[in-house]
Amino acid sequence: MKGSHDNWEVVIGLEIHTQLATKSKIFSGSSTAFGAAPNTQASAVDIALPGVLPVLNRGAVECAIKFGLAIGATLNRVNVFDRKNYFYPDLPKGYQISQLAKPIVEGGALTIVVDGEERTIHLTRAHMEEDAGKSLHEDFHGMTGIDLNRAGTPLLEIVSEPEMRSSAEAVAYARALHTLVTWIGICDGNMQEGSFRVDANVSVRPVGQKEFGTRREIKNLNSFRFLQQAIDYEVRWQIERIEDGHKIHQATVLFDPDTGETRMMRSKEEAHDYRYFPDPDLLPVKLTEDWIEAVRAELPELPAAMQARFQNDYGVSAYDAAVLTGSRALADYFEAAAKACGQGKLAANWVMGELSAALNKAELDIAQSPVSAAQLGALVSRIQDGTLSGKLAKQVFEGLWEGAGEVDAIIEARGLKQMSDSGELEKIVDDVLAANQKSVEEFRAGKGKAFNALVGQVMKASKGKANPAQVNDLLKAKLQ
Repeated sequence: MKGSHDNWEVVIGLEIHTQLATKSKIFSGSSTAFGAAPNTQASAVDIALPGVLPVLNRGAVECAIKFGLAIGATLNRVNVFDRKNYFYPDLPKGYQISQLAKPIVEGGALTIVVDGEERTIHLTRAHMEEDAGKSLHEDFHGMTGIDLNRAGTPLLEIVSEPEMRSSAEAVAYARALHTLVTWIGICDGNMQEGSFRVDANVSVRPVGQKEFGTRREIKNLNSFRFLQQAIDYEVRWQIERIEDGHKIHQATVLFDPDTGETRMMRSKEEAHDYRYFPDPDLLPVKLTEDWIEAVRAELPELPAAMQARFQNDYGVSAYDAAVLTGSRALADYFEAAAKACGQGKLAANWVMGELSAALNKAELDIAQSPVSAAQLGALVSRIQDGTLSGKLAKQVFEGLWEGAGEVDAIIEARGLKQMSDSGELEKIVDDVLAANQKSVEEFRAGKGKAFNALVGQVMKASKGKANPAQVNDLLKAKLQ
């Protein structure tokens, strides 16, 4: 596909639907648990039988308050539910209860890091609404089945300003938001189950133009990889269409992961097409100061504050701090390991290096790590006190991973203690020098590689147990 970005600026805004972590739905007592048989979690309220009335779930409101506080937004002390009218088979009422004119959260901001640079993305609003049901096409030949289990599931729709200028920024923002909503416990973040779904509004405009181009909305992206691929394709497609003399028409499109392409689903509606009006069955939601402060007291330390503290308390870099606060479980693990050994930077290196690699290979989450934070801290302590070299420590780590016991027991059982006895080490160095006269002569003739070869021979003779720093010092002294 042709089309160059050089003369074009990309404009992206995201709408993210986060399923709120309540046990019951937003206007009924039905369960929100995932995976039930179709239509077994759809009550009279959910399927809109005549005469039923919605009752607001207090827990959903408190999730929205938490989010507003976490992003430094304005919480509207009085917010109102509206009816968004449209006809679709999986929407039994013929309208969706949402918020338009007076949402619960307005404004706020989120800081992202892209290519080492910090950027602040502002949010427009976040509003509560109910989810629709689900149309099932795969299981029926020539027909569509309707599962209303999701109907009425509480959502917080989070809308950003159109401030992102690349797919990388959009992914960084979506990831930061995903981290935040799971961190504060308002969403489980499970993208495969539809708990965190992203809609991307994408347009392009000539560099220097102030007016926005015509946007197309890519619906229901359920992975960060698909988000990036969909935006990249859509940008190229729009640029090519305009450069070929066509106009972009506002539309809703779907991304096909198999082809890597977007395709039009329908022309895009405007807000007035939905004939919004305040829902007469629901009273305005009034937030008192006492209620807001009670929710604020439940908030954990937020990622940005923890990053600053990690840099200050444990001497890690801004980049390391951002990685270590990628999830609350990871941050808690690192802090426990760092406290256990008193070596923040070294603990960070092991968490982000050896441990992360092993977890990725085994497809495990940090919460499922076979090596506890206390064990990793003990391992780092043994590196710090000279008992283990970095190489030997990796062998001990393997033992911990396999469940072979505690650090000191593994060192003892496998004979992995680093050799630091200067007399014993000196004898090995003397033997190596005597047996490798050619390397000695090459080193004295100015060939630096010969020194590394001698170090390697000493490490081999000591079965990897020699203290590398001592080996270097001894060799240098004897080769003068």
